[in-house]
Amino acid sequence: MKKSITFIEALAIVVGMIIGSGIFLKPGIVLNNAGSPIRSLLAWIAGGVITLASALSVAEIASAIPKSGGLYIYLEELYGEVTGFLLGWVQAIISYPASVAAQAIAFATYAGFFISMNGTQQKLLAIGILGFILAMNIISTKYGGIIQTLATIGKLIPVAAIIAFGVLSKASPGFSAVEASVSSAGFGAAILGTLWAYDGWIGVTNMAGEIKNPEKNLPKVISMGVLFVIIVYALFNIAIFKVLPYEVIVSSKTPGADAAVALFGSGGAAFITAGIMVSVFGSLNGYLMTAARVPQAMGEKNQFPFSNVVGKVHPKLGTPANALILQSVLAVIYIFSGSFNTLTDLLIFVLWIFFTMGVFGVFILRKKRSDTKRAYKVPLYPVTPIIGISGGLYILISTIFSNPVNSFVGMGITLAGLPVFYYLKHKNRN
Repeated sequence: MKKSITFIEALAIVVGMIIGSGIFLKPGIVLNNAGSPIRSLLAWIAGGVITLASALSVAEIASAIPKSGGLYIYLEELYGEVTGFLLGWVQAIISYPASVAAQAIAFATYAGFFISMNGTQQKLLAIGILGFILAMNIISTKYGGIIQTLATIGKLIPVAAIIAFGVLSKASPGFSAVEASVSSAGFGAAILGTLWAYDGWIGVTNMAGEIKNPEKNLPKVISMGVLFVIIVYALFNIAIFKVLPYEVIVSSKTPGADAAVALFGSGGAAFITAGIMVSVFGSLNGYLMTAARVPQAMGEKNQFPFSNVVGKVHPKLGTPANALILQSVLAVIYIFSGSFNTLTDLLIFVLWIFFTMGVFGVFILRKKRSDTKRAYKVPLYPVTPIIGISGGLYILISTIFSNPVNSFVGMGITLAGLPVFYYLKHKNRN
């Protein structure tokens, strides 16, 4: 595939995949767990620092191994074929298409604010918008990059409007609340909530082989994108605290929309809902773009069922058309079955195991390739990766204690890929 993704488009993938609907919905949950606006802001910043530390660490691996497939490729080269395959397996079959389905349904759900629809109509709209994005990405990766850039700019407009008018507001009802006593577990839960809102940045590494000058540009877009989102999230929360009373923020399921109504009147809800739709649209495009690169990369290495089809690049368009179609078909199945949220919940624990292994991989990389000169090295090594690993371990411990059944079922689903791996390996050997 051609190196057609520019620096700006890669940056839009990072920012666009992180900023979804979470920033509009999460502030109340984080504030409730943190117990005060100041502690809530500290939780958002702490979550951002952990994410940035992870991103800076993985960026060194991405710079040293600039291949399409992202974390699947990194784990394979650093830990072995089995580890890489198991991640690629759950990503390609369940995780990515389920996330694509969830984004498509979210878009259709928010569209219900403007057009009354029943459940079937919402599913059809979700499939229709998915079909449009699929077609654009099949025709040209450049189209996908353009859509991602425009959608990212579009999703930042309502966020910027709330920040600009909210921060300048003279009143500060949210900051005037008396601080509630909160346990360390409550503050930890607040940080955990922010970490989910920062998720998605690693998707850009799936497209490393198509990014211009990936050795230098990947570390830049990852670090700059995550840092930008940290600033946006902090300012957005400050704006909400300056517009809404503490009690309203804590009890609201949609604090972003409430802030927009307080700032811009009755049209504020429509404004913020449209902004969320653009935001989800961009996330959907980003997820589908990056998702297809995993089975395509696996197909090239004969590590996927029907590899000769899935791994094929369209001879004229130069896009992973078959892999894009595969991810979309699976997403449609998940949309109609309604199983996408259940599937993503089941795999949270497993995916964070692989993600934490990816961050730790920078230590293995330096040991295996100690003599190799690199265009980028993680700053403040080894402190930076240790911070990222600590955040990953915290999520793993919290998840297994809060939902042990899902954690073990997710591990079972992942290990079910082992027979497929050994079958394909035997077939390739013959």
